[in-house]
Amino acid sequence: AQEVIDACWRLGDANPVLSIHDVGAGGLSNAVPEILEDSECGGRLELREVPNDDPGMSPMEIWSNEAQERYVLAIAPEALENFRRICERERCPFAVIGDATADRQLLLTDATLGDDAVHIPMDLLFGKPPKMHRDVSRVEPERAPLGLEEEGVSVDEAVERVLRLPTVAAKHFLITIGDRTVTGLVARDQMVGPWQTPVADVAVTLDDYTGHTGEAMALGERTPAALLDAPASGRMAVAEALTNLAAADVGDITRVNLSANWMAPAGHPGEDARLYDTVRAVGMELCPALGVAIPVGKDSMSMKTVWQQDGQERSVTAPLSLVVSAFAVVDDARRTLTPELRGDAGDTRLLLIDLGRGRNRLGASALAQVCNGLGDEPADLDRAEDLRAFFETIQALNRDGLLLAYHDRSDGGLLVTVAEMVFAAHMGVTIDLPRGEPLAALFAEEPGAVVQVASQSLEAVTSRLDAAGLGDCVHVIGAPNDDDRLVVRQDGDTVLDRPRTDLQRLWQETTWRMQALRDNPDCADEEYEALLDEGDMGLHAALSFDPADDVAAPMIAAGARPRVAILREQGVNGHMEMAAAFHLAGFEAVDVHMTDLLHGRMSLGDMQGLVACGGFSYGDVLGAGGGWAKTVLFNPVLREQFGAFFRRGDVFALGVCNGCQMLATLRDLIPGAELWPDFVGNRSEQFEARLAQVEVVESPSLFLRGMEGSRMPIAVAHGEGRAAFSGDRGPRKLASADLVSLRYTDARGLPADHYPVNPNGSPDGITGVTTPDGRVTIMMPHPERVFRTVQHSWHPAEWGEYGPWMRMFRNARTWLG
Repeated sequence: AQEVIDACWRLGDANPVLSIHDVGAGGLSNAVPEILEDSECGGRLELREVPNDDPGMSPMEIWSNEAQERYVLAIAPEALENFRRICERERCPFAVIGDATADRQLLLTDATLGDDAVHIPMDLLFGKPPKMHRDVSRVEPERAPLGLEEEGVSVDEAVERVLRLPTVAAKHFLITIGDRTVTGLVARDQMVGPWQTPVADVAVTLDDYTGHTGEAMALGERTPAALLDAPASGRMAVAEALTNLAAADVGDITRVNLSANWMAPAGHPGEDARLYDTVRAVGMELCPALGVAIPVGKDSMSMKTVWQQDGQERSVTAPLSLVVSAFAVVDDARRTLTPELRGDAGDTRLLLIDLGRGRNRLGASALAQVCNGLGDEPADLDRAEDLRAFFETIQALNRDGLLLAYHDRSDGGLLVTVAEMVFAAHMGVTIDLPRGEPLAALFAEEPGAVVQVASQSLEAVTSRLDAAGLGDCVHVIGAPNDDDRLVVRQDGDTVLDRPRTDLQRLWQETTWRMQALRDNPDCADEEYEALLDEGDMGLHAALSFDPADDVAAPMIAAGARPRVAILREQGVNGHMEMAAAFHLAGFEAVDVHMTDLLHGRMSLGDMQGLVACGGFSYGDVLGAGGGWAKTVLFNPVLREQFGAFFRRGDVFALGVCNGCQMLATLRDLIPGAELWPDFVGNRSEQFEARLAQVEVVESPSLFLRGMEGSRMPIAVAHGEGRAAFSGDRGPRKLASADLVSLRYTDARGLPADHYPVNPNGSPDGITGVTTPDGRVTIMMPHPERVFRTVQHSWHPAEWGEYGPWMRMFRNARTWLG
């Protein structure tokens, strides 16, 4: 469906789509009338034209069910045939269910039952409803001091409890099951540093495959605080979103737009008043003072469920919640700051910028939650002008290169902020607290951030923060140490002194336990135990070539652009980045859908290269790449066309991810591919999306010439990538024939045999194979998503515009001459 939509809007003025609406709440009964109303039309529709594989559904069920992944479109009648061709090319089902009419009637006929299912005036549906009047009263929340001192809660005990809290703890088990590199336009995902620690503050995507501008998005929420002070929770949600977004190069705060998702149990005592007070505090006071707008949002006002059980009424009620998404354009994605502490910048210092100005309120904090309390007063943004000054000063300091690392203070407070910076860098830190209650200073979640600056820049940074009116908010709290420990001191006394590995295992324990229940428990154990490996240097690069050396430059200068088929099938989603990589290497990238070959619109005989791209399984069925390959194997015309292409000596082929699995299934058509493995479900039993370390093995592959022996990161994103051998095939036989071209390695450069450095469980880390003549290579990782340096979640600082994987595509252009 998305490919159809993209194909339509790319036609510009010839776009057949006049209007589009996704199908969500209310199903067609909502989406169809709304798209008609937006065009000031009525409609004559036939219920039985709606695609439906369940004949037992009633008219109401067909009209009102909320099946997702559907759109309602208004198509110009004269453009319908062109739209039909686009859908057929993309294998996208669609149906014409009726016509828009000038008369303002909604008529839904039912050819099966013979009656009109719906026949009402549009004005009845969309007439002006009476204004709602709600008579509400405020309910004062119960407040009580936490009494942590009376209960004898120590800093060590608080650290252990807070680091395990799900809202604070590591979220690997949620992050690595989602594809975060698709499109090749992701510049910053959650994972930070050589050890890929999920602590990033902001997401950044790129506009295109050549520039560095893009977009940033960050989130903020403070739901627990609403139990004590709803307006404070709203202000803190906005503050968290903005202090997260500040890590990206977005410039002036007025360029930021917010999306507000309001959730509340309307009608529950006190909640309507809390909602009113919070909307007023955020929408009429804070955002105007900041100079940011909330142009979009949504609401869910039924966050309460009631039922009868054993003759008694039971209920579950969710408190008021505001989730704020902040968006802004990015001038240079390369200037995105991360929490990874820098150990290569000489003597450095850590600064706390405390927008709470020392109040250190613990109400509804993570510490309060793990101590089974709520407290009396939550953190709050007391001065909007502080947040605005903070945002604009951080932006200026970043652009001037004065900030080495940045992390906002959020769930868990200062202790967690510093700990996550330590985890990302595998580097110890010693901090000194000001006088006062250490638990409050360490765990209060007031807005603010910790930044790392070079010692020689310290005066310049603090003076600029002072000039912005934030002098009283700035505290030099410490510096990195060489002991790989987190040390907290106060008035000469040591408050906390723990090894980084101990704290990080506490922080990752929740992920480990959830993974062990959901996934292969052996994989969960291996990832957790890997934290004890003090020799783990994480991702690194050891190259046998210079990435800046453009071996294809002479061919590109000559002007000839060989045609390479960017082959895709239903479900493929990695074709745009693949086309971009080949285009930049000097090819003419041709979009070829399997339906083009089936219907004779295109032929592989016209191509000098063939690339099977990555994506989902064919229609999400038949196993990864299986259905795609069977389209070839079971069609005599396609089978002969593919076989003839592979037998030519002047062409090449590349298969990546699902394309790798598809070509592996076609091994009988590919000369020299007899020893190739199949690719089956990952050992972890989950989709694996990571930046993994691989080694280029010496092989005949034309794509990897001159790269042999290099070790470097590459993106992986697959659910079925484990190499499996059967019959007389095996990993040793494949290696003996020099047909292994890529393998996963551990931090020591050895073939990876454990999770997650071997993300799918392939024997000997095998993840790429080739043919004896090197013309056909298949691999599970995605080089097309990391051919530029800016696309890497982590990369060495010395890399230039292009990363080492660009060499692959340039090698292909060089091979053709």
